[in-house]
Amino acid sequence: MPSEDAAPQLDVDQILADPGVRIVVCCGAGGVGKTTTAAALALRAAEHHGRRTVVLTIDPARRLAQSLGLTELDNTPRQVKGIDVESSGGELHAMMLDMKRTFDDVVLQHTDPAKAAEIFANPFYQAMSSTFAGTQEYMAMEKLGQLHARGEWDLIVVDTPPSRSALDFLDAPARLSRFLDGRMLRLLLAPARTGGRSMFSLVTASFGMFSKVVQKVLGAQLLTDLSGFVAALDSMFGGFRQRAEQTYRILQAGETAFLLVAAPEPDAVREAAYFAGRLRDERMPLAGLVLNRVHRPAVPKLDAEQSRLAAERLTELGGHEATADVLRAHAALARQAVREQQVAARFTEAFPAVPAVSVTAQPADVHDVDGLRTIGAAISRP
Repeated sequence: MPSEDAAPQLDVDQILADPGVRIVVCCGAGGVGKTTTAAALALRAAEHHGRRTVVLTIDPARRLAQSLGLTELDNTPRQVKGIDVESSGGELHAMMLDMKRTFDDVVLQHTDPAKAAEIFANPFYQAMSSTFAGTQEYMAMEKLGQLHARGEWDLIVVDTPPSRSALDFLDAPARLSRFLDGRMLRLLLAPARTGGRSMFSLVTASFGMFSKVVQKVLGAQLLTDLSGFVAALDSMFGGFRQRAEQTYRILQAGETAFLLVAAPEPDAVREAAYFAGRLRDERMPLAGLVLNRVHRPAVPKLDAEQSRLAAERLTELGGHEATADVLRAHAALARQAVREQQVAARFTEAFPAVPAVSVTAQPADVHDVDGLRTIGAAISRP
């Protein structure tokens, strides 16, 4: 049986109390308790370590708002009231990323009102700011950079976007740059800088057969919308890339701590291992692994086979069915615990130096501050 102690023990309280750590990024596959973990860590940092903390969630579900006693979350940090910070002096704020609002704020910040109105009215911008692949991940990076630059919080806890690929969050700036630097956009942008005739007519005159093919594939109106969008955002392209690079460097710095969040399931652990490898390659500070929803039998010294045999013997003797049922339930739980340990061992064997902590599965979903406190305590004092 793989030992849960094979990996070094993760000391989450040490991370949360360290004034040199200003950003904690919780990342991993969807559905592993990442949002709850992020909220529990932020609450603990405020209540136990006196830090002025903000938690940024990307989860559109209202679970975080409800568990913090808030009616709603939006793109503006809201202070969480009714938490125990009298002795610590900390504060807790929470917000949920609105990717379109964040994109709109970027446009307003870096263009004049007339140009911003032109961009907002462009159908291609309206589609890109709401649904374009990678926009949510990029805007999460953008919002993180904004919060960091404001310097109002001791600690920023980030719940990264739920995605099948854990690389999306880190890849978003590079994907946006590739999009902005793509050949078609350069062809569309070059005429825009020359002035004179309308964008579409100039593209048609300049590129002949190429533009006819593009027009046939995309349609004249879409090409016109795209050309106008590129022209309107021309002055902002450098700013997008520069801010993305700045945030990327912050994520590589010692003030950031990445925490992988997983459940003892093959896909989730595989995703965590993949992300751990990427963080190592990118020289980003991986602080440890939080393994959620781990099952532990009440009597660990009684293994599944012993429990099964005891249940069979009691059934043969008769009159002990309730006790036999308990033993069977224990046997099932013991088998599940062994399977989970075997799955978790795949990560610790691949990354033996990465500290880890296991959090016992809770009897019910977390839906209030007390539940978050329980999770925070379980992560910090396993």
